[in-house]
Amino acid sequence: MRELTATEKKQIKKHELWANGKEGGERADFSGHDFSGADLSRADLRRADLRRADLRGANLSGADLSDAYLGGANLCGADLSRADLRRADLRGADLGGAYLRDANLRDANLRRADLRGANLSGAEMSKQTASTFCQSMGIKIID
Repeated sequence: MRELTATEKKQIKKHELWANGKEGGERADFSGHDFSGADLSRADLRRADLRRADLRGANLSGADLSDAYLGGANLCGADLSRADLRRADLRGADLGGAYLRDANLRDANLRRADLRGANLSGAEMSKQTASTFCQSMGIKIID
């Protein structure tokens, strides 16, 4: 697991201040950033821009990613256990083999997301999120 650089830590801290409406804060723009293998456990990344970010094998356990933009992100093999992904935009994200045990995916946008091989044990989803997930996996829901 790679440690975050001093710059990355500073940007995340500023983002946390911004997300909490505190002075000195600044919204993080990590679009396209390489966080592969990084330890982001319990990070506060609410509403962060992580579009097309490389998060392969990253530890995001317990992270707050609610309302985050993760469209097109590579989350293959990432640990997202107990992560808060409420209302996260995961359109087109690759979550193949990701560990999402006990993750909160309520109202997350999973359109075109690849969840093949992902562990979703105990994950919470709204009906809409579950329906979108099933459609993306080719599962037909029959009343």
